[in-house]
Amino acid sequence: MKRLLTSLFVLGMMFSVIAYAEGNAAAGAVKGQTCLGCHGIKNYNNVYPTYHVPKLGGQHAAYLIAAMKAYKGGLRSHVTMYANVTDLSEQDMQDLAAYFEQDGKE
Repeated sequence: MKRLLTSLFVLGMMFSVIAYAEGNAAAGAVKGQTCLGCHGIKNYNNVYPTYHVPKLGGQHAAYLIAAMKAYKGGLRSHVTMYANVTDLSEQDMQDLAAYFEQDGKE
């Protein structure tokens, strides 16, 4: 049931992103430096618990915003991600998403 609710929340967030102003990729590049500590390392695996850390560059902005909102709202559970997104504003999320969406596209 929780998985279904999470999926519906993420889907809803993806469609609601359209209502907000576009993000600023240059501002996102500055704000995203902390993110690169894990998400910017090729083939990075977290030590404990062991899992592959996903690359954010090239992901769709709507997906990234929905994921950040899900972590912030407690629908996705990850202590480190929660700590990193809990104080982000809507504009911060838009800026980060704009940066990572365009980053990594060769």
